[in-house]
Amino acid sequence: MKKYYTVLTLFLLISSFTMAKVSKSEKKALLALYNSTNGTHWKKKWDLNRPVSEWYGVKVEDDKVVELNLFNNNLMGPLPTGISRLENLRVLNLAFNLITGELPQDLAQLPNLKVLKLEMNRLKGKLPGNIGELSSLEELTAFNNFLSGSIPSSIGDIKKLKVLNLSSNALKGNIPESLGQLTQLETLGLFENSLEGAIPGEMGSLRNLKELVLANNSLNGEIPKEFDQLASLEIFQIQNNKFTSFKNLEALKKREFLVFDHDGFDKEYDFKEIKFSKTRMADTKFEDVEN
Repeated sequence: MKKYYTVLTLFLLISSFTMAKVSKSEKKALLALYNSTNGTHWKKKWDLNRPVSEWYGVKVEDDKVVELNLFNNNLMGPLPTGISRLENLRVLNLAFNLITGELPQDLAQLPNLKVLKLEMNRLKGKLPGNIGELSSLEELTAFNNFLSGSIPSSIGDIKKLKVLNLSSNALKGNIPESLGQLTQLETLGLFENSLEGAIPGEMGSLRNLKELVLANNSLNGEIPKEFDQLASLEIFQIQNNKFTSFKNLEALKKREFLVFDHDGFDKEYDFKEIKFSKTRMADTKFEDVEN
């Protein structure tokens, strides 16, 4: 009987070790990231002789890499192509590092990705034009980088998106009308870019939106009349732009805001009747904390 249990234990250990292995393709993608971002100088390094499931920040389920969390781990250098090999990835957190270069185009080819955190790095170049292919994405944060170009219209195809924060970059052009398709969106941060033109009225469809930060851009025209449909809005920051009128905010007189930041009074509209549970008139920076 003792011999039986010994054999059984060995079998279970061998089976467990075998199950901990991931595909060669996924391991290759992880090694490419390690080498491209100077893995030997990370704060918490990978022991490449150990199973992938034991590597810091890597979560494996059923032999598949489902999460990669390297938050604040001193990653330096560009992201490599081939990251799409991690096709089962649900969470990718590379925030608060020193990642440089442009985002690889195949980053958008992660069909199961729900969370993508890239904030507080040194990324440059454009957002991938095919970013709308991230059909499962619920959170996209890339603030405090050097991203340029326009916001791709395909971003409106990410129907499950709840958080979108692209603040403190060098984005320019108009806010795409397609943002109005993100009906699940709760937070939209476009603070401190070089966005111009009028705010699209289609954004009035964002009825779950709680936080809208458009401050420190070059937006102009009127505030869309459709904004009276934003019934969930609690934080609204529009200061330091070039708006010509605020008259369409009449409905806000009956609202109670946590934060409403603006930069003056329109001759045709008096904000004094707006109710605040808290008031804050200063520019807002976004910060991240480790989950």
